[in-house]
Amino acid sequence: MNGVKVVEENQSRELHGSQQSTQVSRAESASQLVEELLANSLQKSGEITPSVKAGAPDVTPGKTVATPAAPQVITVTEQVIDAQVSATMSSIPEQSPPRISVSEIRERENSNPTLPPINQAEGRRSSNRQQVGTIPVILFDSVSKSYPAQPNKPALNNVSLSINAGEFIFLVGHSGSGKSTFIRLINREIVATRGRLAVAGEDVIRMRRWRVPYLRRNIGCVFQDFKLLPNKTAFGNVAFALEVIGKSKHIIRTQVPEVLRLVGLEDKLDKYPDQLSGGEQQRVSIARAIVNRPPLLICDEPTGNLDPQTSLGIMRLLDRINRTGTTVLVATHDREMVDSLRKRVIELENGYLVRDQDRGVYGEDA
Repeated sequence: MNGVKVVEENQSRELHGSQQSTQVSRAESASQLVEELLANSLQKSGEITPSVKAGAPDVTPGKTVATPAAPQVITVTEQVIDAQVSATMSSIPEQSPPRISVSEIRERENSNPTLPPINQAEGRRSSNRQQVGTIPVILFDSVSKSYPAQPNKPALNNVSLSINAGEFIFLVGHSGSGKSTFIRLINREIVATRGRLAVAGEDVIRMRRWRVPYLRRNIGCVFQDFKLLPNKTAFGNVAFALEVIGKSKHIIRTQVPEVLRLVGLEDKLDKYPDQLSGGEQQRVSIARAIVNRPPLLICDEPTGNLDPQTSLGIMRLLDRINRTGTTVLVATHDREMVDSLRKRVIELENGYLVRDQDRGVYGEDA
């Protein structure tokens, strides 16, 4: 009986060893398949030649066998990934979110008396979101703004429109048409004289002053007059936008130089605003606005002082940010950029809203 047990135990060990050997063989085959797929991907991208396999030395006769250094392999892989990500981003179809008109919003509020007023916080009305649909990020309802110097000539006159999450809007018009007033009202730098203005579900006209900083934390802004901190360098101005939201020093040291490089200021990190030209100050302002990837990005002439090549890069970056879901509003005189991107165009003239066009151009007769 003992002999039979020994034989059975030996057979069991052999069977178990055979299963383990099969599993190891399968794992090795899968590993080889992954290496081959990676090599094919690198060959298609042009990073390596067909005769060299990723992660393996060149064994061609007559050549010295050399194993590539690890940092070089990592760099190649990152370049391939970046190229694939860029290609994926560019292939995402442009989708215009359904727009809700101001009149529709009024009808829905009137038909639902239990709906909280629009000046309450967005989070408090989340339970009613399915009933009322998408709440606009920006809502102008018969908004007018007059300055004391010209009380009978409003800078904005009875403007009504809505902007939904994820939209990309160009705000166009001649100088003095009301574009800057439009933007300053959204950021609550000034307050409207009449009407109702809501940003992210909050009535900014009735908003208390202590809430204004919390509103602005979610809005990236690029202004014509830069609004840089004079006692901070270019690096410090951009880093400040990350510091106020609690980002770590490691992220700041990594992210800020990269953003400044994107706007062409990699050699101006330690320069103060008064040591920079007007165009360079504008680039610092742009970098500071986009470093947070805010849900709402407002730009007043972001490419006005930039050369054409840099302008094209900045507009592509804004378009890429918009495709991730960020709402982008750009006030501009750049006819070529507006005509080429064909986004929604809002046109102001003497304070009046004269055009609101999907996939529009700079001028109606363009």
